[in-house]
Amino acid sequence: MWHGAARGHPIGAHWDLMLESLAIAASALFTGAAIYVSAVEHPARLMLDDASALGQWKPAYQRGTFMQASLAIVAGLLGIASWWRDADVLWLLGALSALANWPYTLGIVMPVNRKLKATATIAMETRALLKQWGNLHAGRSLLGVASLIIYVWAAAC
Repeated sequence: MWHGAARGHPIGAHWDLMLESLAIAASALFTGAAIYVSAVEHPARLMLDDASALGQWKPAYQRGTFMQASLAIVAGLLGIASWWRDADVLWLLGALSALANWPYTLGIVMPVNRKLKATATIAMETRALLKQWGNLHAGRSLLGVASLIIYVWAAAC
């Protein structure tokens, strides 16, 4: 119903540009945060002894969860809104890539998160779990990069 309905009107065009720009910005913020964790924070954490690494991971994970989860949702919803107004399937693909972080995190990363959060004392597998978590988190970074590339591509078309 709304697909492209406001394209011919200057206010509608500004609204479209605003939605698209916000989708790109939210995706870029998510992607930047995810890459920072994968490329900087987690490798630095792994330089610590196991007890300190786990002790740093727990509050960092808790504080980062809300931010990254929110950015993934916002980036996805803005991409869907851009697709709805523009009817360009690239916006929908970018949105699905951004939103894919939720099932990926809940289904694949969360079991490792639960094990790490439940670790009260350092166990033999603590270091292995932290390394596994870092590898899995890199998948979130890749989903963010995919979303951002698709959004920029959609904006350029």
